[in-house]
Amino acid sequence: MTDPPRPSRRPPQAAVFLDRDGVVNRAILRAGKPYPPDRLEDLDILPGVPEAIAALRSRGFLVVIVTNQPDVATGRQERAVVEAMHESIARTLGVDDIRVCYHTDADGCACRKPLPGMLLDAARDWNIDLARSHLVGDRWRDIAAGRAAGCSTYLIDGGYAEPAADSPDHRVASLAEAARIILATDEAKGGSHVCP
Repeated sequence: MTDPPRPSRRPPQAAVFLDRDGVVNRAILRAGKPYPPDRLEDLDILPGVPEAIAALRSRGFLVVIVTNQPDVATGRQERAVVEAMHESIARTLGVDDIRVCYHTDADGCACRKPLPGMLLDAARDWNIDLARSHLVGDRWRDIAAGRAAGCSTYLIDGGYAEPAADSPDHRVASLAEAARIILATDEAKGGSHVCP
C-alpha cells in the first residue's frame, strides 16, 4: 500500500475498518470454521463488496482492511501469497490501506485481533477519529478489537462453529448491508465524519 499521509496534513477523518476473510472475500469453511484462501486463484471477492467500498469512499470514509493471517507464522501459508492477495485486493477495490498481523496468539503481540493494535496504528498514521469510525467483521475477535478501539461494530454472522461475538452494535448479512447502515447514519448526522 502507499504510505499514509502525515496526520498534520489532514483533519481527523472517519474510517471503516474491514476484516478480510468472510467480509471482503469468501472464507473457506472447514468443519464449520472459516479459513483464508490458500492460493491467489481462490481469492473470491464477495458480491456487493466493490460497490459497498466505492460508496463508502465516495462519502469520504477511509477504508482500511485489518486482518490476522497467522498461517504465515505457522508455516501453512507463504507470506508472498498473502501479499499477492493484498495487491490484488488493493488494485481491484481501491482500499486506502491494508494492515496485517502475521502472529499467532502465542506471540503476544498488540496487533493481533482481538487486541486493537492494527486499528490504533492506522488511526495514528492516517489521523483517524476512532469514535466516528466503524469496524465490520465476521468473528468475535473483530468485534472485540473494534470495541477496544472505540468504533461502532458490525457483525456479519456466518454461523461459524466458534465462540459468538459479544454484543456487536449491528448484526448484518453482508458488507453491503453494513455500508447502507453506515451511510444512512452518516447522512442523518449531516455527513459530518470529517472534522472541521
